[in-house]
Amino acid sequence: MKDLVEVIAKSLVDYPDEVVVTETETEKGVLVELRVAQSDMGKVIGKQGRIAKAIRSVVKAAASKDDKKVIVEIMQ
Repeated sequence: MKDLVEVIAKSLVDYPDEVVVTETETEKGVLVELRVAQSDMGKVIGKQGRIAKAIRSVVKAAASKDDKKVIVEIMQ
């Protein structure tokens, strides 16, 4: 899931070198944290959070193959 989020985020932002994705296992599932440059936050979140929702939907669909619960958080 980490690679999927990283590819999507890097294609959206102006500074792909500053995209950092970390993946940790929790008792609730897999937590994927996405960090981008401050100036790219709007591009990753989108108007009314539409792009963030789309990223989460794609990751959720990919995770359903493996029967995993994945939580995507966009961090500053």
